[in-house]
Amino acid sequence: MAAVTIKTGHAAQTVRDEGIADANALVGRAVRRREDDALVTGQGRYVSDIPLQDALHLAFVRSPLPRGAILGCDVEAAREMDGVAHVVTGDDLTGFGAREGETLGRLGVNPVLPFEGEAEFPVLACGSVAAVGQPVAAVLASERAVAQDAADLIGVDIDEAGASPDYSVGNAPGFRGDWTCGDVAAGFAAAHLVVEVEVEHPRLAPSPLEPRAIAVDYDAERDRALVWYSTQTPHRARRELCRILGIEEARIAVRAPDVGGAFGMKASLYPEEVFAVWAAFRFRRSVRWASSRSEDLISATHGRGARSRGRLALDTEGRFLALEAEVDCPLGHWLPNSAGIPAWNAGRILPGGYDIPAVDIHSRAKLTHSAAVGIYRGAGRPEANCLMERLVDEAASASGIDPLEIRRRNLLSPDRLPHEGPTGTRLDSGRYAELLDKLAQDADYDRLKKARDNIRAEGGVAGLGLAFYVEPCGTGWESARVTLHPDGRADVATGGSSQGHGRETAFAQIAADRLSLPLERVRVLHGSTDDCPTGIGALASRSTPIGGSALAEACDALLAKLEDGADRGKPVSAEVVYEAKGEAWGYGAYLILLTIDPDTGAPTIEEAHCCDDIGTVINPMMVEGQIRGGFAQGIGEALMERIVYDADGQLLTGSLMDYALPRASDMPHLSIGKMSTPSPANALGAKGVGEAGTIGAPAAILNAANDALRPHGATIQSMPLTAEALWRALRSASTR
Repeated sequence: MAAVTIKTGHAAQTVRDEGIADANALVGRAVRRREDDALVTGQGRYVSDIPLQDALHLAFVRSPLPRGAILGCDVEAAREMDGVAHVVTGDDLTGFGAREGETLGRLGVNPVLPFEGEAEFPVLACGSVAAVGQPVAAVLASERAVAQDAADLIGVDIDEAGASPDYSVGNAPGFRGDWTCGDVAAGFAAAHLVVEVEVEHPRLAPSPLEPRAIAVDYDAERDRALVWYSTQTPHRARRELCRILGIEEARIAVRAPDVGGAFGMKASLYPEEVFAVWAAFRFRRSVRWASSRSEDLISATHGRGARSRGRLALDTEGRFLALEAEVDCPLGHWLPNSAGIPAWNAGRILPGGYDIPAVDIHSRAKLTHSAAVGIYRGAGRPEANCLMERLVDEAASASGIDPLEIRRRNLLSPDRLPHEGPTGTRLDSGRYAELLDKLAQDADYDRLKKARDNIRAEGGVAGLGLAFYVEPCGTGWESARVTLHPDGRADVATGGSSQGHGRETAFAQIAADRLSLPLERVRVLHGSTDDCPTGIGALASRSTPIGGSALAEACDALLAKLEDGADRGKPVSAEVVYEAKGEAWGYGAYLILLTIDPDTGAPTIEEAHCCDDIGTVINPMMVEGQIRGGFAQGIGEALMERIVYDADGQLLTGSLMDYALPRASDMPHLSIGKMSTPSPANALGAKGVGEAGTIGAPAAILNAANDALRPHGATIQSMPLTAEALWRALRSASTR
């Protein structure tokens, strides 16, 4: 084992790794990110930096009520303002299809689960509203400030008692997933011990640094638009825009410049963005819109918000016999492209990496009168993992078996992998128990237990939390094209995209290695429907396992052409569409020592350790950055962040004064260990890592808090674990 020191923006951090890369290879080396020089010197190019000629600026009038019938919309004062070009309401929207007056189409939704009922995709509300913040009208003006001032003049008359969708009842439309395997009743009947838990996840705001933004560069001569768009999925965005608006694909191109973060929030088209493109074609002018932070908090997709319940049956030796689980997820008032993914993953991932022969799992997601809920870094993985790991920790406590040992007894062994799980998932590879042992050795598990016990002996409140996780890293296909020029330069074009996670650097490493070129001779293109082959995009930790494998195979195809005598005097290209053989599954574990101030309830993470197995590592420095970033967002969910609506459906956390994001000072030191078990599911042997921290950390922190509360007869099931919540848990226990 080697200790590799990596210098980050703060102090140097030590990352314990299982071996080091071949000194002559680029793949596996901590190559400095080629994107960073421009980004850290202010030379990045984001959507709001794109110049447009004679553009109209867009502002939206939003519903002040969560539901009701629209009786009227007073737009006259806004229309008379100097600089206002157009005011549009829902009644004005029609598509551009062959039929005159054709209405707009609906957004496509990934059918991972069956959807029961109907869901609209209202670009502007028409007839009724279904959530606070829903766009009701739009203003297009010469300046952004003018558009916003005019929008503020528009009055919307809404009858709360009027006819509108009612999602408050039990039969609201939604997704449904059910997985049953083995004789669950017999497992519980034979159990020596049964434990039960509930877990409540806060609703979260993904909060990328760059809010949503779109700039539609309209070409009146060709009646065509180049859409500059802060998105994770350029090709899908173009396809959906054309289908919704009834426009031929040749008339729209989508290009993603630098994207300032996404975390799943920018995976789907939004009503506001569809309207911007509609307006450009309707009024034959360029249009731009950039969301404010408050607009993102009230109308961009949220994440998490699930509530889950579970029961676990054990025999006398602490081996798991059966699992029952129910997961309920909110959806919001419209469905983004991946709306069903969180509920799907929250169900199908269970029981994780554990060997449980009988399961009965039900996952539901229902429409609600709120902002839409979509995929957010992890997308159902944290929901599944928190439930499973809470059950395992309660099983350890009830049985008297050490939390590390009870996991070791029940995790699948390497000779059982690949393994067809009880929900139909296929775990591809791994050394689960070995990774736990490595984490225990690296962190000195016995020392941590003694430290916890010493704090307790001195009257303090302390707990140690362990959590194991597995995570799926995407399925399906991705594309890549590689062109070798006569002067030895190579252009790499990927169907994927990048949102600041070093895609250009990692893909340059793969291509340079494969083609035996210096790294600086490789240029990486991405995020453009004009310049890159059709692809899916950056979602679900799939970019390196699937997109990187597509690139590797394109390089091999190019080399084969050269070996067959291709003319080296002109550019030689090879393009492939790579279909993954299966789903790669990353895995890892987190270990947290947490103390709670008995007087204030304030939690402090005293130590944090993790170990992850992500298969083949392209760039260990960027892997470390992804783990730390995910850990930060995992801390946010566990300890700080929460979107709150009041009983009347009004958003109470509409700014960063009310919604607590973790800051640098909130981050504890994280000791990172790594193992590498290449995945057989893709050509690179890679697994995802971007979501690891959001999956493992919340469960470990929640387990640590409950371990701290357990001696006091208290428990806590709802995140975030704020000082108030922990103080109340301690006080309620002392009162009892």
